[in-house]
Amino acid sequence: MTGEAMKLEAMAVTLPEVAGHPNRAPFSGVLTLLDEPSTKPPSGARGHRVILTRGAALTALPSLLGMAVDYVPSWDGHDSRRKCGIITQADVEGSRLRVAGYLFAKDFPEVERQMRECLPGAMGMSWELADAHVEDMRAEIWTLTRATFTGAAILLREKAAYRNTSFELAATRCRSIVNRRPARESAHAGIIPGERTVFPGREVRKEETWKHRQAKTWSR
Repeated sequence: MTGEAMKLEAMAVTLPEVAGHPNRAPFSGVLTLLDEPSTKPPSGARGHRVILTRGAALTALPSLLGMAVDYVPSWDGHDSRRKCGIITQADVEGSRLRVAGYLFAKDFPEVERQMRECLPGAMGMSWELADAHVEDMRAEIWTLTRATFTGAAILLREKAAYRNTSFELAATRCRSIVNRRPARESAHAGIIPGERTVFPGREVRKEETWKHRQAKTWSR
């Protein structure tokens, strides 16, 4: 412990509360860790472990709102066409990027069933990125200094690139996801930022851009 107060950076999209909505099952989770190397290489990183910097995550935080969560029946990968929920809130708390939103429980009962029946702590998450900028592609561990979030996947935590992620459903359905800190509405309709600090981007002398062929996204 350094004695420094923990900083919380938060953004959310507010949705009207609808009591008893059958297709909204609130979830929360840890999407990834920041400024820490991944446990294993993400898909598409050419065998490199990666570090997503805190600055890159903060800059990309707005791109995460409204993006979908997806899954595969084997719970070990991504399928961007099997979108089973939506992210409505994103927080950077310490080294954790936390998310919250709604699972489409009526449309995907098998996903809700898996979440309810699995062992506590068994499920995790994995990000999906596009336009990821790598500081030095010759480095053993790639450092991502800029990226755009395009979604996330729910999967077994042991299958995720970062083992210390998490995903869980709330005990009951249809409760609004509310910012943990009061905030003032921004100029962007429907977006409520929490107390947010501007982090100037680091200048990198030799920053290289890595992109998938045919605009494939980063995943896992």
